Amino acid sequence: MGFICYMNALVCLILLNFLWVAPLFGYTRQGNPGPWGELVVSNIYLEAPDSVIEIVGKPDPVPRWTFPGLSASMVKDLLIQSGVDLALVERLTSSTQLKTSGAEIVVYPKLEDLLQIKGAVRDKLYSEISKYSQNDYYTDPVFILSGDVEEWLAEATLNANQKDVIRQLVWHRGNALVFSNVGVLLSYAQNGEEIKNTLRAITRCMSLVVSKKFPLKQDQRETFLRYWISNQPESPRMTFIKAISRETDINDTVDVMHFLPVIMREKLYTFPSLRDGVKGRLPDCHWTSLNFFNLTPRDYYRSTSLAAIQLTQAYNQVSGPYQFGDVLCYTDNGDGLHTCVYIADNIVLTKNGENILAPWVLLTIEDVSKIYKRSPTTQIQAYRLK
Repeated sequence: MGFICYMNALVCLILLNFLWVAPLFGYTRQGNPGPWGELVVSNIYLEAPDSVIEIVGKPDPVPRWTFPGLSASMVKDLLIQSGVDLALVERLTSSTQLKTSGAEIVVYPKLEDLLQIKGAVRDKLYSEISKYSQNDYYTDPVFILSGDVEEWLAEATLNANQKDVIRQLVWHRGNALVFSNVGVLLSYAQNGEEIKNTLRAITRCMSLVVSKKFPLKQDQRETFLRYWISNQPESPRMTFIKAISRETDINDTVDVMHFLPVIMREKLYTFPSLRDGVKGRLPDCHWTSLNFFNLTPRDYYRSTSLAAIQLTQAYNQVSGPYQFGDVLCYTDNGDGLHTCVYIADNIVLTKNGENILAPWVLLTIEDVSKIYKRSPTTQIQAYRLK
C-alpha cells in the first residue's frame, strides 16, 4: 500500500510540474507486447509555457510568399505548374499583389486567394513555397501528426474564426497534415490575450504518454529487466526498475519516463528554456540522442560534427529488432536528417529540431518519419552504444 501511495504522489507531482500540458484528448490504446512488457499508450498535446512564448517573435499577420532568385515570370510559371487557376494566377502576379524586393519576388495573397487554392493544388504549391527558408511557417509548419484536425483543436486556445481557418487551410506535406498560415490566425486575434493564445496554440505539439502494466508474471521478470537494463546494470535508474519488477501488490500502470536515464527523465515533456541556450546553441536531436545514457550532459554534442564523430566511434551499426537506447539516424543520399532514441514498441524519444518551440516528446517511428522522410530514398540506420 505504501508503494501505491508513493506512486500516486509522484504522479501528482509530475502533473504540477507540467501545468502547460493540455488535457488528454481521451485516445488510449494497448501497445504491442514485447520484451518491454505490456504498454498502454495515450496522446497528449504540449503547449509552450508563457516564459517561452514571450520571447518568440510574433509572425507577420500579412500573408506573403517569398521567392529569392526567381523572376516574376518564373513565379508565374511555378503557380501555373502547381495547378493554380489561371484567373487567380493573373491576380496573384498583378502589380498590386506581386512586388520585387532586391533579388526577391514577394507575392501577397489575400485570404480569399488562399481559400480558393485547395486540395492537391495547395499541397503542391505549398511544397514549392517551403523550399525557400524565407517562408518560415511553410518550411517549418505546425504539424498535426495524428491527422485529426478536431483532436488538435479540441483544447486549442483559439477563437471560433481561427479554428475555421485551420480547418480550411491545412495541407499535406508528404504523409503529414500541417498548417502554415499562422499570420492569418493572428489577423483574427481581437486583443492582446488572444494574440498570446494564438502564439500558444501554434506551439501545440503531440506527444505520447506510455505506461507499463504491472505486476509482472514470474516468467516475465528476467526478460523485462534485460530489456530495460540495456547493458547499463549500474545505472541509478535500475534501483527503481528492479524494485518494481518484483512488486506483486500493485495492479496499475507506471509511466515509462521513470525507466529513462536521468537527463531524459528531466527533459521529457518539456520545452527548452533560455538557460539551455546560454552556450550559443539550444540542444537538438543529436545532443538528445548522444546524451541519452549520460548522467551529466556533454554539451559539445551541440556541434553537429562532434556528434557525428561520437556516433561513428562509440556506436556500432545494427539492424532490427531495435533495443532500448538505440540511436535511429534518418539519412537521405548521405545527408543526416535527424536522430532519435528507441524506447519500445516502435516508440522513440525525439526532439524535432533545435528550435525553442520543439519540446522533448515520445512519438512513434511512423510519426517521426512523417516529419523527416524527405523522399523515397530516406532510410533509417540504427546505432547501438558499444
